[in-house]
Amino acid sequence: MKQNTPPFHLAIPVHNLKDCREFYREIIGCKEGRSSDHWVDFDFFGHQLVIHFKPKDETDLHTNPVDGKSVPVPHYGVVLAWEEFKPFADRIRDAGIPFIIEPYIRFEGQVGEQATMFFNDPSGNALEFKAFKNMDQLFAN
Repeated sequence: MKQNTPPFHLAIPVHNLKDCREFYREIIGCKEGRSSDHWVDFDFFGHQLVIHFKPKDETDLHTNPVDGKSVPVPHYGVVLAWEEFKPFADRIRDAGIPFIIEPYIRFEGQVGEQATMFFNDPSGNALEFKAFKNMDQLFAN
């Protein structure tokens, strides 16, 4: 795994800037950066996430099958440290955020074994947070 990688930048559409601003700051725990009436920057686990206002879109959700689950496409998120995964999942559950896919161990006993969970932000953007027992298997095949 490459060390000291530069942060990525991700811009996502949200139809409710106020609710999403609160969600990323209060529920996910992101530090807020610059903002305007139409967008907000966040420190998303060391990466730049920008939420941009866009009127609500009624596009159908698409999923792909992975390990017997219907994984939403598109989705984004981060890889947490193994010991951070359960406390983070508990924080999401305690905040009353419904899971698309409940936290569980995917590919158990196989290469790439990982803990994973999926949930939506208030604008319906799907997020995946995962953790690897062995971080060296992040890109293993």
